[in-house]
Amino acid sequence: MSVRKIDGSVALVTGANRGIGRALTEALLERGAKRVYAAARDPKLLGDLTARYGSRVVPLKLDVTKADDVAEVARQAADVELLFNNAGVVEGKGLAGEEILEQARREMEVNYFGQLRVLLRFADALARRRGAVVNVSSVAGLANIGLFPTYSASKAALHSLTQGARALFASRGVSVIGVYPGPVDTDMAKEVPMEKASPEQVAKAILEGVEAGTEDVFPDPYAATFGARYASSPKTSEREMAALVAAS
Repeated sequence: MSVRKIDGSVALVTGANRGIGRALTEALLERGAKRVYAAARDPKLLGDLTARYGSRVVPLKLDVTKADDVAEVARQAADVELLFNNAGVVEGKGLAGEEILEQARREMEVNYFGQLRVLLRFADALARRRGAVVNVSSVAGLANIGLFPTYSASKAALHSLTQGARALFASRGVSVIGVYPGPVDTDMAKEVPMEKASPEQVAKAILEGVEAGTEDVFPDPYAATFGARYASSPKTSEREMAALVAAS
């Protein structure tokens, strides 16, 4: 995988209003990105970034579950070289209750189908610039966290999509990078009973991985340790995640 320069690049970040997405937007700008399209369902939440960085930040309205939104963003951001597919949700906990099916559907709509929808819309533009797509998954996509089984399943689908896209897009010059954070100190992970990395720490490591040409980025201490264990024994990682259920 080729090395990517952040300085002078044009990037798009989905889910840019908070958490990892917001930290990625700020980190890209601090590293010299020429322009960052910051996409969120409510772009007004990005006003402080435009006040700080001026025209280098372009807020865009985007709900990744809506095809019309994605098409309009692709039209406005046709010069993107680096696509950060970051938007995600956690809806369900456990496997009990009628509401779980709807919550699981929502997670798949955002975390998998939404990412796929964005990727398909930007594939040609990225190929023209021999660009890169960065899919933000989770260690939960490699070994299911029983506390959040349907969320984990949606991230596993994204992991599989990342692998397939990497193989299919290689001949078009598009790099596909998978990111697998552990618990991060965001609203999404507030119920996870584990020590958490900061979004800023994770964003910094993601961009370092992009610039180094790393295919699978484990951007925090927990994720790095997990990734090494997973490479050695996926079953050990499954049991490690299962133990969180007993400990909760």
